[in-house]
Amino acid sequence: MIPSVKEWYSKYNGDGFTVIGVHYPEFNYEKDFGNVVKATQDLGIKYPVVMDNNGAIWSAYRQSYWPTRHLIDKHGRLRYKHIGEGAYQETDAYIRSLLAETYP
Repeated sequence: MIPSVKEWYSKYNGDGFTVIGVHYPEFNYEKDFGNVVKATQDLGIKYPVVMDNNGAIWSAYRQSYWPTRHLIDKHGRLRYKHIGEGAYQETDAYIRSLLAETYP
């Protein structure tokens, strides 16, 4: 999934789209800031990644599985949610449709 997210970020970032990765650790070593920084650098991730060590974001979005991706519109409303891998073309189409929306 990371290659697709990186591609969307690169492709649409200047068009009003952004990516915020949320890292919810499974193991204790994944809670270490330095380890997360190193992993994002090793993976070539350029978009911001927040650390959700206490699961606040995980809980707020009522997560049960990862990976999960959310698309939030210009008004902050959750418009799309996909659990797991796959549906990359569908997600890309939804990104494009949200970017095409106009607001008064």
